[in-house]
Amino acid sequence: MQRIAVFASGRGSNFEAIAAAAERGDLPAEVALVVSDRPDAEVVARAARRGIDCFAFSPKEYASKADYEREIVARLDAAGISLVCLAGYMRLVGETLLEAYGGRIVNIHPSLLPAFRGAHAIEQAIAAGVKVFGVTIHEVDASLDGGRILAQRAFEYDGGNRAEIERRIHEVEHGLYVETIRWLLTSE
Repeated sequence: MQRIAVFASGRGSNFEAIAAAAERGDLPAEVALVVSDRPDAEVVARAARRGIDCFAFSPKEYASKADYEREIVARLDAAGISLVCLAGYMRLVGETLLEAYGGRIVNIHPSLLPAFRGAHAIEQAIAAGVKVFGVTIHEVDASLDGGRILAQRAFEYDGGNRAEIERRIHEVEHGLYVETIRWLLTSE
């Protein structure tokens, strides 16, 4: 069985969806590690409740990004990780991590890339007045929300209620991410 890691900086709802799918046998994998750049993030507690190892670190405690990424790589290697799934991880992946796991890191983003890159995609889409919102899963490369697009799913919404948009995005994300991870793990 393959082992995956989930990186998150916040609540961890996508982590929950992935971990639950793995536990049900809907994914041919085990979530073996959670990585969070915020030790106080809810995802850390969620991982603990599920008995999943977690590396929660504060980037400020390291001299450089390369230093904490070397620590992450060591932990990924020790856990035998074959796929890294970013799920609300609010840091750009750097050269150190890309050199070690390039081609094996995927991210979920709350827009139909290449539109609305970055941390404020939902706000950008609302400001632009779009009528179709969506989710993209893509390979991670050195660019901001770049890399090959693996999957996208859209939904129509004519309004500017951020909470409603987020709720609908999460509904789409949870299913689409699990489907895409399954496809990645079984198509190799």
